[in-house]
Amino acid sequence: MADSQTLAAKLREYFSDIPVDCTVNLKEVTLEVSPDKVLDVCRALRDEDDFAFEILIDLCGVDYATYGMTEWETDISTDTGFSRGVNAVEAKTLTNKMDTEKPRYAVVYHLLSLANNQRLRVRSYPENSDFPVIDSVHDVWNGVNWFEREAFDLYGIIFDGHPDLRRILSDYGFIGHPFRKDYPLTGHVEMRYDEEKGRVIYQPVSIEPRVLVPRVIRHDNRYDDGQSGEESSNA
Repeated sequence: MADSQTLAAKLREYFSDIPVDCTVNLKEVTLEVSPDKVLDVCRALRDEDDFAFEILIDLCGVDYATYGMTEWETDISTDTGFSRGVNAVEAKTLTNKMDTEKPRYAVVYHLLSLANNQRLRVRSYPENSDFPVIDSVHDVWNGVNWFEREAFDLYGIIFDGHPDLRRILSDYGFIGHPFRKDYPLTGHVEMRYDEEKGRVIYQPVSIEPRVLVPRVIRHDNRYDDGQSGEESSNA
């Protein structure tokens, strides 16, 4: 496999005239590109012999709204039980904790070059977090068709120039984008079979959103005051 540092150096040199950020972490190369340069960069990554990324392995969306925030604590436990729930995160408090200068959403491309035996991650941040739009790379790798539809369906990212941008996983008439961090885990609607109408109908969800707090308390001698949890020597 090609050395990751060598690949990163070639990327920095070739794209020195446009704003890119190339980093290497755990021997993996990540190239960050501004959304207006995605098409040009992707074409060069496919066509230039030093890169030859002829295969797009995957494309996915990322929502950084709750980056650095948590509702759970998993490193703390006591001899009186175990509780992980902390506080519910309200939708209005969701903010990008990663970097206030970066938009909320990102599109990530995973590329493979068989000719050079190397891999690359490309990441770009659509500028408008309220209505994220980025150019489709369908003309570069036409196998991206369903991947971009998936990111549109789950995150609401618009891929300009996609030949058939519509939902691919959720139902017809589905409202919202379920992988966004402010979308409730219970959803907004539920469905059931209506005997009178003879068909499946939708209705407002009846589950009350809440933070689940797994907790186990055993009422036995291991948790009584003054007990160490070890068997008594007189037993």
